[in-house]
Amino acid sequence: MATTTTTRTVKKKILFVMTTLTVLLGSCSATIYKVGDSDGWSAKDDTYYSWADRKEFHVGDSLVFDYDGNFNDVTQVSGALEYQFCDSSSPKAVYKTGHDVVTLTEPGFYYFISSNHSQCSSGQRLDILVTHDPSRPVPPPPQPSKILPFGKMYKVGDSKGWKVYNSDFYYKWSEGKLFHVGDNLLFEYANEVNDVLEISGDLEFKFCDPTSPIAVHKTGHDLVKLTKPGVHYFISSETGHCEAGLKLRVMVAPALPKFSPIDRFFRWLSTFRHHH
Repeated sequence: MATTTTTRTVKKKILFVMTTLTVLLGSCSATIYKVGDSDGWSAKDDTYYSWADRKEFHVGDSLVFDYDGNFNDVTQVSGALEYQFCDSSSPKAVYKTGHDVVTLTEPGFYYFISSNHSQCSSGQRLDILVTHDPSRPVPPPPQPSKILPFGKMYKVGDSKGWKVYNSDFYYKWSEGKLFHVGDNLLFEYANEVNDVLEISGDLEFKFCDPTSPIAVHKTGHDLVKLTKPGVHYFISSETGHCEAGLKLRVMVAPALPKFSPIDRFFRWLSTFRHHH
């Protein structure tokens, strides 16, 4: 009798554990969305606005784009203006398989268009907002191995700081400088009348569009670490400032290799031998 009771208790515990795991796995599972449902990815007016309306997209979800890869593609662009004007000249990513699975890896706005301008203008484009699902665990912070190296510090504008001078002042300031991942930009300005917006795309930079910034800085003494290779764009959102030249574009290269003291010694020694 005692054996039977023990067996029942063990079974109940196993059932409880299995039920708990099922609930947890269900709450942590991501959603896969087929873009356009049965219509797939094609040029149809307002199809994708209606399709995305009232859907909630979360980090970890995936979009499936189905289409004829011989005549179409999926181009991810960086900003709202590229999306609005169907500009595929500087894409973040291009997919061409005809069955593309795009996983949403971080929160924010995502913009997708067809690189065929007429098809994009006819409605073949999709914009969505991605957020963290509170029922899913937030990703852990980066491991120590991924911590950015200590880089150089650049005071933007040098002694003049961050304020309006002339239309090409900051272009000339950055010209010839080599920026790398891990370097820092220091923006100094009067925060009562100015700010620093990091924006995502070339068109936003060209037309001084502050409506969808990546980051906003307003302290008057902003230290911005360059964390990714590629083009980084900064503008002022104050009326007329960006148009007058208060904007900065920098090209960031991958981080420089780090050498140990012994490596540096042998590199110095080889140079010494070369000269002697």
